[in-house]
Amino acid sequence: MQQIRQIVDSEFAAVNEFIIAQLHSNVPLVENIGHYIVDAGGKRLRPLLTLLCAGAIGKIEQQHVKLAAVIEFIHTATLLHDDVVDISALRRGRPTANANWGNAPSVLVGDFLYSRAFQILVEISSLPLMGLLSGTTNTVAEGEVLQLSRAGNADTSETTYFDVIRCKTAVLFGAACEGAAIISNADQHQTALYDYGLNLGIAFQLIDDILDYEGDPDETGKNVGDDLAEGKPTLPLIYVLQHGNEQQQQLVRDAISNKTAEHLNAIVDAVTTTGALAYCRSAAERYTNLALAALTPFEPSPYRDALEKLTTIALSRRS
Repeated sequence: MQQIRQIVDSEFAAVNEFIIAQLHSNVPLVENIGHYIVDAGGKRLRPLLTLLCAGAIGKIEQQHVKLAAVIEFIHTATLLHDDVVDISALRRGRPTANANWGNAPSVLVGDFLYSRAFQILVEISSLPLMGLLSGTTNTVAEGEVLQLSRAGNADTSETTYFDVIRCKTAVLFGAACEGAAIISNADQHQTALYDYGLNLGIAFQLIDDILDYEGDPDETGKNVGDDLAEGKPTLPLIYVLQHGNEQQQQLVRDAISNKTAEHLNAIVDAVTTTGALAYCRSAAERYTNLALAALTPFEPSPYRDALEKLTTIALSRRS
């Protein structure tokens, strides 16, 4: 990742500087929480995608830097809201904002970040971009509500699972990439870049759901079994419900229905021995290949190479 970031080193630094500047507020608590969640770091993967896609098209402009910040603000706002909904206490290896300040301030600062993102979009002054990001934000919210409505439901289908991850995760990846083409007036590249980002986002979430059962908390920044404790019927669990033996199926069904990770070790054994994790990884590989195929129309360049490497890294990551 460090080598990839070096390709857009100055632009990436400009994004971080712009983000910090845009966190200014006359209300100290807003700045405190905003800085806390932003300074936690993370991969900054979505803004990185915006910069690399812009480079793959041609030139990275200041408007791309602003868009990258918008994407990060929208993503960060969803994290603040997610942690409240999930009653999460740990993210990126640190206490969540809601654990430190409470639910109400976290939700309201999430709203601040959403509104600040759209203030920046107004400055960019692109109606098509505004349409893309407003629609994307709406879809993300729908995805979160859909996921919430299925929590504790052991009868969730694989189709519904993919609807959830497409809406709550993948569409923002797609927008981060397509938005770069909109700013560059490269209409001919919009569909390909959106497809790249969308498929990468689906693969990324699949790996996230695998790491919930085989990840190292020191690397992932969250506890193993968190999704299970929240009653989220992710693909590994759905696979066990479809292919496990009667005991394994009942174990997973009870865990989802009761939203408990009490029997985590037995469930980790079930998702491993039934081949559920291998099945999920195979699915992630399929979407990774679709993402790589979407890059075919672009001329070879350090930026395109970086997008390809980033896709490979996303598949093999441990955090």
